[in-house]
Amino acid sequence: MSSHAALPIDALLPDVAAALEAHACAVVLAAPGAGKTTRIPLHLRDAHWLNGRKIVMLEPRRLAARMSALRMANTLGENVGETVGFRVRLESKVSARTRIEVVTEGILTRRLQSDPELADVGLLIFDEFHERSLDADLGLALALDIQRALRPDLKILVMSATLDDQAVATLLGDAPVLASAHRPFPVETRYLSAPAGDDLPREMAAAVRRALAEETGSILAFLPGEGEIRRTAGLLEDGGLPPGCLVAPLFGALSPDEQNRAIAPPAPGARKVVLATTIAETSLTIEGVRVVIDCGTKRAPRFDPGRGMTQLVSIRVSRAAAEQRRGRAGRLGPGVCYR
Repeated sequence: MSSHAALPIDALLPDVAAALEAHACAVVLAAPGAGKTTRIPLHLRDAHWLNGRKIVMLEPRRLAARMSALRMANTLGENVGETVGFRVRLESKVSARTRIEVVTEGILTRRLQSDPELADVGLLIFDEFHERSLDADLGLALALDIQRALRPDLKILVMSATLDDQAVATLLGDAPVLASAHRPFPVETRYLSAPAGDDLPREMAAAVRRALAEETGSILAFLPGEGEIRRTAGLLEDGGLPPGCLVAPLFGALSPDEQNRAIAPPAPGARKVVLATTIAETSLTIEGVRVVIDCGTKRAPRFDPGRGMTQLVSIRVSRAAAEQRRGRAGRLGPGVCYR
């Protein structure tokens, strides 16, 4: 998809600008693939109510922060770090010219602590707010406190595809809610039998082979963590894949170059199987994907009072997260989701 192609969110952009001109806060609801993450900041960057200040957008995941900044920069025909930049843990690409900064949650929290007035920021955007985390909730609470006590000119925009919009709008002082009329492409849902025993990698490998035989296009398969991804990749690469089919792991511990290779479009005529954690649930369009396979679980930290420490455990994903995963199959055309 071209960075300059029309996107469904484009029709809503004037309304978003008008709402933020008239109100301190606003809420945007738009389906996955509508383009809200990359189109809205670019449209608002020259709004007169910014008074020359920056837009800072919060993204829950480092990969999404980097890739959304890259896509916006490409739209402008620039390199990342010029008009659009990003700050994530251990990596930063910004300059004196930067008007839009995409940051991750910890970066925003530290910024709020070091600069309580957010003197150079005119708009704070909380993207994919449905994911909910302590850092994001704290960031929004602090931003509202700053807005009410120190910076009445600071604007706040909350965006999501699956969100209780009225509850958030009430929290933001009865902020206007703007919803995109766009609906993603239809996605057929097919249910597979639950894994027998604890051998999820073997079950996932079998599901991938089935999907490759039944459907066209590339596949995005969700697994709980790195261990399951590596074991599934090993099983697939041992045999049973059609010619020209590439297996690409995608998780947080990979280097940026390895992550970029996973989300890059496959070569013409080739197919890709991306084995991902929750890193691929939101804010990413992986070119060529029209099939999703969802194991229905994720890895999350949980405190064990018996041991007095926090550990990572596998838990069921929420209904909203399952819908986000399913939506990955319908971003570029009609798709299929195996659950």
